[in-house]
Amino acid sequence: MALPVTRYAKSGDVHIAYQVFGSGPIDLVFVPGFVSHIEAYWDHPDLARWLLRLAGFARVATFDKRGTGLSDRVSELPSFDLRMDDARAVMDAAGMERAALLGISEGGPMAALFAATYPQRCRALVLYGTFARASSWTTPAGLERFFGYIDKSWGSGQNLPMFAPSRKNELALQQWWGRYERLGASPAAAISVIRMLSQIDISDILPSIHVPTLVIHCTGDTLINVECGRFLAKHIPGARLLELQGVDHLFFIHEQIGDAIEEFLTGSISAAESDRVLATVLFTDIVGSTARAEQMGDQRWHNLLDVHHTMVRRELARSRGNEVKSLGDGFLATFDAPARAVRCACAIAEAVRPLDIQVRSGLHTGEIEIADNDVQGIAVHIASRVSALAGPGEVLVSRTVKDLVAGSSIRFHERGRHSLKGLQEPMDLYAALN
Repeated sequence: MALPVTRYAKSGDVHIAYQVFGSGPIDLVFVPGFVSHIEAYWDHPDLARWLLRLAGFARVATFDKRGTGLSDRVSELPSFDLRMDDARAVMDAAGMERAALLGISEGGPMAALFAATYPQRCRALVLYGTFARASSWTTPAGLERFFGYIDKSWGSGQNLPMFAPSRKNELALQQWWGRYERLGASPAAAISVIRMLSQIDISDILPSIHVPTLVIHCTGDTLINVECGRFLAKHIPGARLLELQGVDHLFFIHEQIGDAIEEFLTGSISAAESDRVLATVLFTDIVGSTARAEQMGDQRWHNLLDVHHTMVRRELARSRGNEVKSLGDGFLATFDAPARAVRCACAIAEAVRPLDIQVRSGLHTGEIEIADNDVQGIAVHIASRVSALAGPGEVLVSRTVKDLVAGSSIRFHERGRHSLKGLQEPMDLYAALN
């Protein structure tokens, strides 16, 4: 799937940034936590995969609340009325007359209030890791500690253990989380949001929610304790409670949430679909990565990998490539147009040169099978073998790719016939000339 386009919905005088993705039969509005940045979502593979799981059964709209992310900054804290207006503006802009609402963490109370206030526009409600009363899980001392973190360390990602203790030692996640903080809100805006959060209490309106409701909470959630979820389920009429094992508050760490939401909204969990399509497969990897990692040391090498990954993902997005997965120091991606795939591989090789590393790439076009957010088939194996034969900084392609881009002005140099493991006949290979 190509990256969703960010658009703006007008809510009064404020512009609300939103995205729509997926083509399922159910409309679903994703209400994020205390800060968000809808474009940064797609920079982390776990989060992107989690969102694509929703897109498998729903047409999803998500947005940055006013004052955060790509939406307009505001001078005063928004009331619940204004925040509900923003959600309605996004639904109107997306053409969603009636949708299910998914409220995550701090987004839960607003989603719940919306369901009670506008049942004609809310077909169902799903709440994850959220609460009715802020005082049920916050303390004045805890708030002051968090204010101190925002004031001194916002944007570092050093509070990752608060949100995902099981992954607190993952440097790449911490660095993404730090960037997500910086993009999501300024320190002053983040403090304002937390001050507003600390005053939330929607306990009295819970009995007025009369739409089907699913409450999901992790039993060991170290940020918002499970009793908050149990309180919601007890006081919302007919609500179902699903308690998951785990300690992490970050929703996208729990892949089973997608299954639970799909079953709740559709009545069943779809079997993993398999689809066969023609695609151009790209493999990349850094030449001499093991030796370079030993030379640089773990910390510097991981920092370099993060920059490399960012650059590769930027070029994939520009060329409308689909990242299937990262492979340590490389990537597997697919394209629906071979010329774009070749140009993307060349752009990646050029983009990483200032990092003093060289990336080799291999491409082949053929039929692939798509299943469970992965790809397989002989075309994938061929592309992998071609990549292994590429030299430093080289983009090596099969004859199939070369023939399909005829007339595109891309030039090639013959690299001879090669026997590839698993193939009976040798294959002609060509190096693209940057």
